[in-house]
Amino acid sequence: QAQLVESGGGLVQAGGSLRLSCAASGRTFSTNAMGWFRQAPGEEREFVAAISWNGGSTYYADSVKGRFTISRDNHKNTVYLQMNSLKPEDTAVYYCAADSRKFAPVSVLPGRYDYWGQGTQVTVSS
Repeated sequence: QAQLVESGGGLVQAGGSLRLSCAASGRTFSTNAMGWFRQAPGEEREFVAAISWNGGSTYYADSVKGRFTISRDNHKNTVYLQMNSLKPEDTAVYYCAADSRKFAPVSVLPGRYDYWGQGTQVTVSS
């Protein structure tokens, strides 16, 4: 059974950095697009970043562009989200997601993703 497990969340001061990891198990996602989403209390889940199966294409929400970097290591079946210059408005639960379709284009829509992790909390204090 495929599983995604996020790690690396925590409490950080504004301006600080965190690196989230998403480790997949149960199957390989080396041919699948993957993404990061986040959800703050009382808000809908929103797109943060996504990466194509081979890492050749990346997409970012305007709110994180220039501060966050998504990357992947297909040998380790792991996707990363490097978050720099964090702001209090980045506070949310961050979710990793995987598209089950092989070689599919990257999507910013949560509905395109079939596998989800349990989430990791990121809290940025002012």
